[in-house]
Amino acid sequence: MSNLTDPAATGMDLRRVSDLSNAVLTEVERAVVGKREPLRLVLAGVLAGGHVLMEDFPGLGKTLAARSFAQTLGLTFKRAQFTPDLLPGDITGSFVFDQRSGDFEFRPGPIFTGLLLADEINRTPPKTQAALLEAMQERQVTVEGRTFPLPRPFHVLATANPVEYEGTYPLPEAQLDRFLMRVSFGYPSVDEEWQILANRMARQQEEQTLEPIVTPDELLAMQAAVERVVVDESVGRYCVALAAATRAHGDVLMGASPRGALGLLLCSRAYAVIGGRDYVTPEDVKAVAKPVLAHRVTVKPELWMSDVSGSNVVTRLLRSVPTPAPREPGSGTGPAGWSTPTGEPSGSSGSALSPGHSEA
Repeated sequence: MSNLTDPAATGMDLRRVSDLSNAVLTEVERAVVGKREPLRLVLAGVLAGGHVLMEDFPGLGKTLAARSFAQTLGLTFKRAQFTPDLLPGDITGSFVFDQRSGDFEFRPGPIFTGLLLADEINRTPPKTQAALLEAMQERQVTVEGRTFPLPRPFHVLATANPVEYEGTYPLPEAQLDRFLMRVSFGYPSVDEEWQILANRMARQQEEQTLEPIVTPDELLAMQAAVERVVVDESVGRYCVALAAATRAHGDVLMGASPRGALGLLLCSRAYAVIGGRDYVTPEDVKAVAKPVLAHRVTVKPELWMSDVSGSNVVTRLLRSVPTPAPREPGSGTGPAGWSTPTGEPSGSSGSALSPGHSEA
């Protein structure tokens, strides 16, 4: 019988993934104070292999969070400042004539990196925003008929100001759908804001350097291990039911596609591992539902002035869509369905990653 947490079977056991994930969050929190839950969501998106859109007002730590994750995850980092005059070639790169050789050579753009910060992505027109589509979906770029693969791992962490903010362009639906999650940070509490000031005074300089916790190869191993997290059929069907409910809601012009249901599945597995479990519960799905689904929901135009948003819709659906009864795999009380990736019964491998859990 295969053991879900056997390093020989998975390459990296899930206890190790959980420990490293929490170490990354702790290190990032040295720079981004008091935002553990939004940071956990961003990390879940990365562990699930996706890209994350961080949308909020200026000055709330979005850019700092992206830079901090690049440092702690050991990824090469490049920042692209999206402006109204930015061209697609400024992102992907372009062919430039070399007078010495007499040939055109390709000069890569900032997208050729481990983690790209697409800063204020909605301040550039949709034509330039679309330059990221192929890269985000297929991990490659095509310039003048030639295709160039991107490094692995490759992730986009984009920041955006709310659409009501002056000088912004709405992100096209196809672009939004490429982001696995959309996360908001919100304003800090009074104590958290004072802690930010105190930290700045203590280090006596603007820049804060964080320690790398993992290497790029370890991040790839962590992502591969997350693929082995157990999902009961009832929980998987709950993901489908939530996505389908967005399409049937009366206030919605366009709901989440099947990619939204898949996003729920992928992110809930990563979220569960960060929480110390090698199986997904309905609460994991609920925790990631709004970040995964809300930006994929288009509300009817006549309701825009009525404070109806995709987030409101998903909140209501979480209350109305029946939640499956939680079943811990290996407890012997649930029906057959908890299984390892090989289809064999999971046994104790589905239990929480508690201190006493055997990994041998």
